[in-house]
Amino acid sequence: MRTRFLTSVAITDLLSLAIAMGTASLVAFGTIFPWEAPVDLTGGLSVFPMLVFMVVSMLAMSIVTEQMSGPGVPRPTYGRMLAIGFGTFLLTTALLVMFRGSYFSRAFIGLSTAAWLVPATLHRLIRRRRPWTEKIGVITNEKELADDLDDADHAQVVWILAPGGENPGALPERDVTIAIDLRAVLSDSMAQYLSSCDVAGFTIRPFSSIYEDHTGRVPLVHLAEGWEISAPLLEVAHWLPGKRIFETTLTALTLPLWMPLGLAVAAYVKMTDPGFSIFRQRRIGMGNRVFTMYKFRTMDLDAEKDGAKFAVKDDPRLIKGGAFLRKSRLDEIPQLWNVLKGDMSLVGPRAEQVPFVDQFRAEIPFYDHRHMVRPGITGWAQVNYGYADDQAETIEKLTYDLYYIKHMSPVMDLRIFAKSVWTVLTGAGAR
Repeated sequence: MRTRFLTSVAITDLLSLAIAMGTASLVAFGTIFPWEAPVDLTGGLSVFPMLVFMVVSMLAMSIVTEQMSGPGVPRPTYGRMLAIGFGTFLLTTALLVMFRGSYFSRAFIGLSTAAWLVPATLHRLIRRRRPWTEKIGVITNEKELADDLDDADHAQVVWILAPGGENPGALPERDVTIAIDLRAVLSDSMAQYLSSCDVAGFTIRPFSSIYEDHTGRVPLVHLAEGWEISAPLLEVAHWLPGKRIFETTLTALTLPLWMPLGLAVAAYVKMTDPGFSIFRQRRIGMGNRVFTMYKFRTMDLDAEKDGAKFAVKDDPRLIKGGAFLRKSRLDEIPQLWNVLKGDMSLVGPRAEQVPFVDQFRAEIPFYDHRHMVRPGITGWAQVNYGYADDQAETIEKLTYDLYYIKHMSPVMDLRIFAKSVWTVLTGAGAR
């Protein structure tokens, strides 16, 4: 299903390019067919190399952006569309420079790229209104997880079979993907049924993989000893120093922007509520190392006189304007200093208070795995779930944190940044 969907998008993009090239040819050459361009305009050179280079460049960019899209359900995003268009323009230009002697028209290439954006945007708009759905037959005893999967935007669970049950007798519909719970013990009858489906050419995948793809979460009950999280992280370990350098550089370069804003917020807090503006708190970072995290104070000075507490909606401990500072995330500006110090990243699991970590690591399996990377100002769990105010919600957030650690990549960080902007604009998840 994923392959068919991506192939369909690529073919539609190529058809859109053909329409765009015809439009650009009409403007630049006076004919809808660019190969019929007047000789006096092309200097007697063939325009075919330029046309071939544009098509090849678009195919190459479609493949590259698909490979960079990361795990999960592919979606026809406008960001990928812009990357394909811009990349096609640059790659076509580079190929024409490399193969000198070919006809080159900046006007034609530029107009083709600009005109391509119109039909490319339209067909993505249509696809996003009617997204594709993967029909899934599940063999598991975890009905709650199967229900979670069915609630995902692009998944439809058409049937659920018990691993120890009987052979249903008939093969499923041809377009159904079979998800098998690898933790479950199959009866002889069910094993025979799966074998028949395999021989018949049906797609059979682990239930945990399909669950992750569609929900963006890791099913905790399917983790054995945690190596399912640590092993994939080792594959991207070589990228982590680059992530650190990029985030430190970006934070330092934008200091002239966030420093004045931070000073204004600090002055507001000082005038609104007597006391210090900066709130310091011990948090747990990478490798279970304790560090001091900085935030602008949004609560009363004695907010934690009775010990650490979760922040809740409409928290009575908030100072005047504290709710806005939290909703807009302005209270988190001082954490950029933590990024410069190396305590935190821009993107990663949320740093939690020491008392809560001591409690959760004793009660929640695999909780300490979230400390395999630096905590972040924003993260996959924050933009998908928001804040947690009890142990049950912390477990839900952990499923997102572990998904991020397992699948972290530069592209995923960019996705989280984009979601974070929307979160800040809407105030989603703030407490």
